[in-house]
Amino acid sequence: MAEIRVEHLRKEFGDFVAVQDSTFTVEDGSFLALLGPSGCGKTTTLRMIAGLELPTGGAIRLAGEDVTYRRASERDIAFVFQLFALYPHMNVRANIGFPLLAQGVPKAEIKRRVEETAKLLQIDHILDRPVSGLAGGDRQRVALGRAIVRRPKCFLMDEPLGTLDAEFREVMVRELRELHNRIHATTVYVTHDQIEAMAMADKIAVMNHGVVEQFGTPQEIYDRPASMYVADFIGSPPMNFIRFNGGLPRGARIARIGVAAIEMPELREEVAPGDLALGVRPEHVRLVDSSPLRGAIYGSEYLGTNQIVTVETEGGLVRARLPADHGYTIGEPVGLAFKSERLSLFEARSGRAIRSALHEGELRREARHG
Repeated sequence: MAEIRVEHLRKEFGDFVAVQDSTFTVEDGSFLALLGPSGCGKTTTLRMIAGLELPTGGAIRLAGEDVTYRRASERDIAFVFQLFALYPHMNVRANIGFPLLAQGVPKAEIKRRVEETAKLLQIDHILDRPVSGLAGGDRQRVALGRAIVRRPKCFLMDEPLGTLDAEFREVMVRELRELHNRIHATTVYVTHDQIEAMAMADKIAVMNHGVVEQFGTPQEIYDRPASMYVADFIGSPPMNFIRFNGGLPRGARIARIGVAAIEMPELREEVAPGDLALGVRPEHVRLVDSSPLRGAIYGSEYLGTNQIVTVETEGGLVRARLPADHGYTIGEPVGLAFKSERLSLFEARSGRAIRSALHEGELRREARHG
């Protein structure tokens, strides 16, 4: 397996810029998820790494070698597509072994490696069955087996679970991560599903309009988002934003929203007067009678062990994840309190996170990776 380095990657289709100035590193043996909505540039980035698209600018290095303009067949990668792309006239054994057959590997070695791979994927009992009659989960395992059997330098996966139903997808997410733990394959995985990315990836690159908005571990991205876009895209429900106007000096630890003084992590930069947004995750919101930050109950969603209670405030709607054993009435006045050490502050116009004691170090590390 090998490290993948993407340096200032750019891709243009006529006047449209699909990917711009993307820089990140996938360490040897690690699992990276390219996460974002449709049209954000994640699949285009993956196809450039694979050699299926040529970049307009930048460089791609695989195991230290510049492969930017090499053919896909010269990169020693395995690509798993969303649509399984299996050969319907072949059985499972022949599908998995086909890449080795095409490379001229001896039949005895093909048989050994196919059976070894099938056992790893727990499909050795269906090796002689036709693929046309298999369930979606088993078809996906066959597609993975065809990639694994080659023992390439890295695996590239383009939304491989997208066609599976919710139950199969949950099973395959767990199995893919367990498989990665066993074979330690360098993997780049494209998905629009934050649950898949958070559950499987060592690192996540969140993309938006062709730009990598943030690169980091799942915990870093969830706890310390680099922008309002990342904060809103990650989390269910996403981060709350309470908008207010003002300026703050470097070192400030209080944000004033109306008559309320909200304690927050110490700022590491001066904030010019303008539109700001205080960010807080729903699980860090409490409803208390004594708080000067007031609102009224807007609605609630019962989720079994907890509930999402929405409060209407002057700064916008705020959602709180609370125990399900307390009932609330629409229009009921309440006060809001936050876990101060977990608050983020953003410039509302640009969306960027303002540096604070909460995430200054993490943002600096992510900037080095793109």
